[in-house]
Amino acid sequence: MSSSRRKRRNIRLLLTARGVRAFGDGFVSILLPVYLTGIGFGAFEVGALTTAMLLGPAMMTLGIGLIAHRLKTVRLLATATTLMVLSGIGYAFETEFWPLLIIALVGTLSPTASDVSVFAPLEQTLLSNAVVPQQRTSIFATYGLIGSVLSAVGCLFASAPEIVARTVPIPPNHALQGMFLLYAFLGAIAFMIYRQLKSPAETETPVSEPAIGPLGPSRRIVFTLAVLFSLDSFGGGFFVQSLLALWLFEHFGLSLTAAGSLFFWSGLLSAFSYPVAVRLARRIGLVNTMVFTHLPSNVCLMLVPFAPTLAIAIALLLIRSTLSQMDVPARTSYVMAVVTPPERPAAASITATPRSLAGAASPVLAGYLLGLSSFGWPLVIGGGLNSLYDLLLLFMFRKVRPPEEQVSADVNGDVTSSYHVADPSVTPTRS
Repeated sequence: MSSSRRKRRNIRLLLTARGVRAFGDGFVSILLPVYLTGIGFGAFEVGALTTAMLLGPAMMTLGIGLIAHRLKTVRLLATATTLMVLSGIGYAFETEFWPLLIIALVGTLSPTASDVSVFAPLEQTLLSNAVVPQQRTSIFATYGLIGSVLSAVGCLFASAPEIVARTVPIPPNHALQGMFLLYAFLGAIAFMIYRQLKSPAETETPVSEPAIGPLGPSRRIVFTLAVLFSLDSFGGGFFVQSLLALWLFEHFGLSLTAAGSLFFWSGLLSAFSYPVAVRLARRIGLVNTMVFTHLPSNVCLMLVPFAPTLAIAIALLLIRSTLSQMDVPARTSYVMAVVTPPERPAAASITATPRSLAGAASPVLAGYLLGLSSFGWPLVIGGGLNSLYDLLLLFMFRKVRPPEEQVSADVNGDVTSSYHVADPSVTPTRS
């Protein structure tokens, strides 16, 4: 099989695996608060378990990212699916807090429909190495589109336990446990998909290029981005999907079926914003795309707690969903663009891990706030922190451009500055 055919096949397999995992993350993020409150946990305990689900995978992502350049990424992905299977089985049969906390720390269960597990940086590295720079944003948009659509379908599927409990004489809790077993089964499917990947599609470093370790010339820019992404994630942790669902359940009395429908449409709107993000990025650049779409979505989020009716709150959430995820393919593409190819596994992990760590700190605070008041303070605080991130990112990185934008700028006569590029063959230019 030729190298180009192998890369195309790997891309198809990676996108398929992303869809399988996203479907599981979708229904798990809705069912987690229902299941946990059903077995006797309060808002604070749910927040603590949510924090553990973000904290544990973040630490594993960092550790794997620092050694991934020495190991086979394909093997790491296949190994991670074992944790996915065990996580589903563990939550299906365990009901005590401390065992569930341990499973949350070492497992892959996600309290948010977006991907915060160890899988994402590894998949993103393989995808980035399989395409030319001009196709990078597009492939990550496709990656995000598939993830959002299948996650949305998973959210809609979260109503299955409620339907089953009404039609079959079994306790509702048993139906919920069956969904976690389904999550474990999806992990087994993902394992079989990853086993078909071919390792040669990973980074093929030129012989003349010296080994630089996990990070080399891009160290400063990667750590700066990691700090900014951490601020964004810390704000986002106040309204992860599980906690947002919990607030809607308590504040508006939303049913499980209605919540599943809401997050289904939210996911679809987010999904179809990805192709728009690609076009915007080509016109205004990656950084501008991240900021000018993310900032209005944060304003909508902060207005939700002030909505007098459920209909207005849902409208604001749907508008937010249309805009909030456009920055995802642009952000991933930007990170992969401003580092050299051998640094990509470490860069993906180092920028993702602080995001997860920071995001892990806020759900427990959000749970505490929800326990004190029914007003949506977590949404106001989270939206405000995310808005601050947008402004800082624009101020600090508006002139740091990836190679494909430099080429476009040269063709159009643009003299905007650029401080760093990923492709060593492209010479940085400064006005």
